[in-house]
Amino acid sequence: MQASHPLVLRQSGSLASGLLKVIGAAAIGIAAMVFAGNDARAADLSGKDKSFMIDAAEADHAVINASKLALEKNRSPAVKDFAEAMIGDHTTVGDTLTQLATSKNLTLPDGPSVMQKTKIAVLSKLDGATFDKQYASIIGVSAHEDAVKLFSDAAANAKDPDVKQFAAQTLPTLQHHLEMAKRLKTATDGEK
Repeated sequence: MQASHPLVLRQSGSLASGLLKVIGAAAIGIAAMVFAGNDARAADLSGKDKSFMIDAAEADHAVINASKLALEKNRSPAVKDFAEAMIGDHTTVGDTLTQLATSKNLTLPDGPSVMQKTKIAVLSKLDGATFDKQYASIIGVSAHEDAVKLFSDAAANAKDPDVKQFAAQTLPTLQHHLEMAKRLKTATDGEK
C-alpha cells in the first residue's frame, strides 16, 4: 500500500492542479463576460446618443455655474429668481442624466465645455445691469435655445429608448426655461 500511496498522491496532486486551472480559467471567463456586458451597454449607445448625453451634461454644468455667478453679481431681483430656478431645475436634470449615464456605463464630464467656460469667464468680468443683460442673453436665451434644439433632436432621433425618454421628459422644462429667459431678457434690456 505504501508503494501505491505516493502514486495516488501524485495523481491527486495532478488532479487538484488541473482542477484549479479549470476553476481559474472559468473565473477569468466569468469576469470577462461581466466586464464585456458593461462595455456592451456603453457600446450599445450610438455615437449620437453618447454625444447628446455629454453635451447635455456640459450644458447643465454651464447653466448651474453661470447661475451661481448670477447669485453673486445680479442687480435685478428677476435675475436672482431666474438663477435660483436654473440651479434647482438643472441640478435635478443633471442628477437624472447622471443616473442614466451610469446605467449605460457612460462617464459624463464634470463641468462645462471649454467654450462654455469662456462665456462664464466673460460674464464674471461684468457687473450690475451689464451683467444682468448678458446673463439673460447668453445663459438665459441662447443656452436654452441650444438646449431645446439638442433635446428636441434626441427626443425624436435617439436610438436608445431610455435616452429618448429622458430627452422627451426633460424637453418641456427646457422650453419653459426658454420662455422665462425671453421674459427676463426683455426686462433686463430695459435696465440702465
